[in-house]
Amino acid sequence: MSATTTPFGQLPALHLRAPDGAEATITLYGAHLVSWRPAPIAGVASQERLFVSSLSSLDGKRAIRGGVPVIFPQFAERGNGMRHGFARVSTWRALDQGEQDGAAFAVLGLNQADLAPELASAWPYPFELTLRVTVHGAELAMLLEVRNTGQQSFPFSAALHTYHQVEDVEAVRIEGVQSETLAITDKLDQVFENIAGAITFDTGSDTLHLQQSGFTDAVVWNPGAADAAALSDMEDEEYRRFVCIEPALLQPTTLEPAGSWKGEYRVTVAP
Repeated sequence: MSATTTPFGQLPALHLRAPDGAEATITLYGAHLVSWRPAPIAGVASQERLFVSSLSSLDGKRAIRGGVPVIFPQFAERGNGMRHGFARVSTWRALDQGEQDGAAFAVLGLNQADLAPELASAWPYPFELTLRVTVHGAELAMLLEVRNTGQQSFPFSAALHTYHQVEDVEAVRIEGVQSETLAITDKLDQVFENIAGAITFDTGSDTLHLQQSGFTDAVVWNPGAADAAALSDMEDEEYRRFVCIEPALLQPTTLEPAGSWKGEYRVTVAP
């Protein structure tokens, strides 16, 4: 079976397994990718590539700290709505799952009827979100689609807030977001606009290639020691074990009735 139902904490989730052994786990709460392991190499099991805090809530009462939160329709506090939007704290539906060309995939969906009443009243625009997650070999692909199913246009922003797991944040080097190599020596929360090509992410132990389309920008974030200590859902030293490099559409885009937008993110572990 390419996809099975499994619990993740107290949350129902889908576990994907490709024929080559690549695996991923996605909770229905938030369509939240919480685990990705590339296919084993020469029979040796691969390591977990996504960070999830040991103190994260896994009961559906608050957003998961780690993995890949889906940000829609607002990024951070850039608007009058809920911080980072409602998609990451809503329960999605499993629409499709299976195998295709040697890859395992799942498609999850969310529309206005799925929202809690207080969220639906704050966002009066009919919409349909779908997220397709695919794993195969050393690659993870995520495709987010936004459709306007109503009669009025609406503005939105979106991001896939990916927490990449690392051994030590100070060993990380990032190429492709600015003219110089980016290193993280302290708290960092920086926006990089108009990303033109692939991002090379040296984790300190291996290299990832990050490719995005539809998403025009990238955000690199790590809370540093002081901010991590202030977070109730993160151990003080856990900030050392991840870097968020997220594809983002930060400038609100207006979607006309019957219009659609797609954003894709591909992560590949270099051989």
